[in-house]
Amino acid sequence: VQLQASGGGLVQTGGSLRLSCAASGSIFSRNAMGWYRQAPGKQRELVAIITSAGNTHYADAVKGRFTISRDNAKNTVALQMNSLKPEDTAVYSCAADILRVGVALWKKYWGQGTQVTVSS
Repeated sequence: VQLQASGGGLVQTGGSLRLSCAASGSIFSRNAMGWYRQAPGKQRELVAIITSAGNTHYADAVKGRFTISRDNAKNTVALQMNSLKPEDTAVYSCAADILRVGVALWKKYWGQGTQVTVSS
């Protein structure tokens, strides 16, 4: 199973970016999918998560500005980021709880990080 993230970049304060993440491989089922970020010198933190039923949870710092969505048919999760601030600068990583074909245990898989830089 692989998660491939894309969409990071450099944007000015107040701008927008959209991150996408696609899961591929021998996937039997997937549950929660989400985005995390890690800024320099800080611990990784949850940004947003969405369950297979479409229930969402956001970190307080991004509520009202970020929107997470998923396409279960395509095994993708996206993060629309609006009104970006310099403090949103971080490496963003996607993650998904996946049950592989022929494996009895759920496991969290991680995509490679994508850099988001917001200039002031």
